[in-house]
Amino acid sequence: MQPQQEWHPRHSPWLIALGVMLATFMEVLDTSIANIALPHIAGSLSATPEEATWVLTSYLVANAIVLPTTGWLANHFGRKRVFLSCIVLFTVSSALCGLAWSLPTLICARILQGLGGGAMVPIAQAIMLESFPRQKRGAAMAIFAQGVVVAPILGPTLGGWITDSYSWRWIFYINLPVGIFAWIMGEWLVEDPPYIQRNKGATIDYIGFSLLAVWLATLQILLDKGQEADWFGAEWVRWSTAVSVVAFIGFVWWEFTTEHPLVDLRIFKNRNFALGLILMTTLGAILYGTTAQIPLFLQTLMGYPALQSGYALSPRGIAAFFATAIVGRIVGKVRGRWLLCIGFTLLAVSSFQLSLVNMEVARINVIWPSVVNGIAISFIFVPLTAATMSQLNQQQLGNATGLYNLTRNLGGSFGIAFVTTALARGAQSHQALLVGHLTGTDRSFAQHFAAAKNLLAQHTDATTATHQAYAAVYALLDQQAHLLAYVDNFFLFGAMAVCAMPLIFLFKKVNYAPKPAAAAH
Repeated sequence: MQPQQEWHPRHSPWLIALGVMLATFMEVLDTSIANIALPHIAGSLSATPEEATWVLTSYLVANAIVLPTTGWLANHFGRKRVFLSCIVLFTVSSALCGLAWSLPTLICARILQGLGGGAMVPIAQAIMLESFPRQKRGAAMAIFAQGVVVAPILGPTLGGWITDSYSWRWIFYINLPVGIFAWIMGEWLVEDPPYIQRNKGATIDYIGFSLLAVWLATLQILLDKGQEADWFGAEWVRWSTAVSVVAFIGFVWWEFTTEHPLVDLRIFKNRNFALGLILMTTLGAILYGTTAQIPLFLQTLMGYPALQSGYALSPRGIAAFFATAIVGRIVGKVRGRWLLCIGFTLLAVSSFQLSLVNMEVARINVIWPSVVNGIAISFIFVPLTAATMSQLNQQQLGNATGLYNLTRNLGGSFGIAFVTTALARGAQSHQALLVGHLTGTDRSFAQHFAAAKNLLAQHTDATTATHQAYAAVYALLDQQAHLLAYVDNFFLFGAMAVCAMPLIFLFKKVNYAPKPAAAAH
């Protein structure tokens, strides 16, 4: 039997990559660009900061629900039609976000934006993987990584600059020209492979979709809002967790037993794909976790303005951009296993370097580990994507890219939830330990407290000076407790990178060279 021929597009793969990457960069940027503008949004729309966080949560929930359904949508309606429809929905909803006159209207517009963006990125990734020959998929993923990795890093900086210079509404309006141009490029360049056209009669799995929506919606809300509600101390958290677990088990059981599943979970039998999703979840947690934690550290402890803290992260994005271009050139020449080892080693080193921070550090002591972190992510993302997809045929790529991007987003949600929870709980535990040294029997504390009280007594009465001295000591105690919580988190991110490394050696070898038989006519 003659081997199946791979399909190739009519246009240049590099031109197709440019077209789909416009849409990808636009969508991924919106996952983080609104974060820094939340206080401005809350004030403008007469909402509390806690209520304004639904602007982020609503987008992530809608995004997560659509991601795994990408393969079915492409098979049922045609990949090009879905891709162009997503661009239109995302662009129009961006305009609605900018025009929003109240928080509920903004949240509704963000839900539409998340629905449009959810399928856009995995379809763009599938288009790029199919457009390039198998031996050049590493180069294709290098281009894809420049959008997926760099965009969320640059998002807070760009969002801060736009909000300070113009208005928070312009962080949505900037999508309009990009979206229009991306639609024109997609209409011109993108085409459906023959096997997509043959599967337009696929039936929808209503039960699977319902279980998937319940599972992902409850999980995403739990991760975003759990810390605010003290996790399992709140009854709604306990109920939501139970519903999420039951829906997840039901979804997995149904998808394995139904004849026409919404998401083909049998793809997890592929070892490279299953390992790749585990490592991508880990990478997403570290990437989004550090992206959330570094600005918090700079603003809350070091006193940096929001925009300046964003500038401190900018070199990380620049380093990731150039490193990705280099990795794209060598990914087919150097074994992916060694590139992944280099990447995870650098990721661990950068996290351990950040765990050495203190209240006397200069900005360069934060920027340099961040640059190393950006290089590390580039060394991981490109070969990891190539290895994950290496054993799959073209027909499986639509389903695979949806699941792959879902795990990246869920990993990011876990990372951010971990940061917010660990900072709050870690600061409390460290404060409880440190306060044991603030007693009259501790000679060092007694001497410093007496000196502070005597200095303050020169400007006020003795009673007021005593209260002020205690307040100053408590402020210092609270600052040091939070610093130790940040240090612990950075160290744990480094430990996560180290623990992930053994999985690299379980990958089957990736063969980038084309098979002679497949090239025969």
